[in-house]
Amino acid sequence: MTWRPRLAEGTAPALLFLLLLLIGLAIVGPAYSEPAGYLALLKRAAPLMILAIGQYLVIVSGGFDLSVGALVTAGVVIAARLIDGNNSATAWVIPLVLGFGLLVGLVNGLITTKLLVPSFIVTLGMLLVLDGATFLWTGGAPRGALSEGFRMFGRGSADVPVLGAVPWSVLILLAILVAAVLFMRGGTGRALVAVGDNEATVRLAGGQVDRLRLLAFTLSGLLAAVAAILLGGFAGVSAQVGNGLEFRAITAVVLGGVLLGGGRGSVVAAAAGALSLEALFTLLNLLGVSGALKSAVQGVIIIVAVAYASLGGGVRQRLRLWPKPRDSVRSAQPASS
Repeated sequence: MTWRPRLAEGTAPALLFLLLLLIGLAIVGPAYSEPAGYLALLKRAAPLMILAIGQYLVIVSGGFDLSVGALVTAGVVIAARLIDGNNSATAWVIPLVLGFGLLVGLVNGLITTKLLVPSFIVTLGMLLVLDGATFLWTGGAPRGALSEGFRMFGRGSADVPVLGAVPWSVLILLAILVAAVLFMRGGTGRALVAVGDNEATVRLAGGQVDRLRLLAFTLSGLLAAVAAILLGGFAGVSAQVGNGLEFRAITAVVLGGVLLGGGRGSVVAAAAGALSLEALFTLLNLLGVSGALKSAVQGVIIIVAVAYASLGGGVRQRLRLWPKPRDSVRSAQPASS
């Protein structure tokens, strides 16, 4: 018996939509007539795709993480303040930023699972805490500067055999995506999806629901810290670098066909949704559409995606319940002489 790769539910439409957008870019934008244009697009989209992977882990398990945008801003501001242009400080500041992301995710997960506060409220509160702390520390104007060693990961490239110069952000994205795919195909990843689908059943089966959700929030915080490092290198120091990223990550996840509320979705489709969102905004910009419409576009995408998922779920349920033809109908036909 030959093994055939099978796409998870919702992945094919997400990849098809992405393909259509890439074709549209090739038609409208001269820069996208060559592979270099798409590589630049992937470089810009890498931080959002990494955030979407983390958001996927939380959403597919039945939660939300609204703190990732503020966490990105805090990570960039902390790094700039501690490094302050000193390249030798990069080696210990990067692990510190990653540890800070882990800590924030851990706190989100502990409050959600142990105090039984809804994740929407917990992470919204964390967003406000991080925003307030960042403003208090910086006075609204970030101080310090990022070193060249720190910024290398966001805007530098590595020489890869055969491929040539490939941005570090793309290489980091690919490594995280491969790790996420392998994780979701393992037992822990499948259990995470099962928690979002039916928490009571997982508990009855002896599954560690609280530990799984805690793991999802912790990984989301870690990936937000990685995105902060890439965005800091790409865009520099700003107190608004992470503004709205939490909603863009959620939009990307639902655009990838992941069901809000958990239990269904593919991590590849979530990453494709993030790339699609970046390609869509690029295409609208090339067509001369105002950038002020980004929020409206995200809102429409969320509403349409959720409505499609709800209607699609109802159609699939009716198809499963549709009576199948019985063999007795065929046997009732008169036999030929």
